[in-house]
Amino acid sequence: MTGLIIVDSKDNVATAAADIAAGTTWQPDTAGPPVTLTIPCQIPFGHKIALSALAPGDEVVKYGVVIGVATDAIPAGGHVHVHNIASNRIRGDLQQGGQA
Repeated sequence: MTGLIIVDSKDNVATAAADIAAGTTWQPDTAGPPVTLTIPCQIPFGHKIALSALAPGDEVVKYGVVIGVATDAIPAGGHVHVHNIASNRIRGDLQQGGQA
């Protein structure tokens, strides 16, 4: 399977270039130590996959930029989305000083 997009060597998440079925295995096409990920659940097109295990509070790096922090433990190959990360970008659904 080659349907993951990794832009920067600092990235700890990849973006699914197509829907990915649960149980799919993936190996990077790049040089370096061989890594095999097993994707435990379906990942929709455009969503993120953890390239390594993330603990709560770990930074999530996409395209070489920290985009948020993990709010839950995320296994390598796990689905990374709004249910388990908090964005560090400005949220449009919050009023200044308010709650969602």
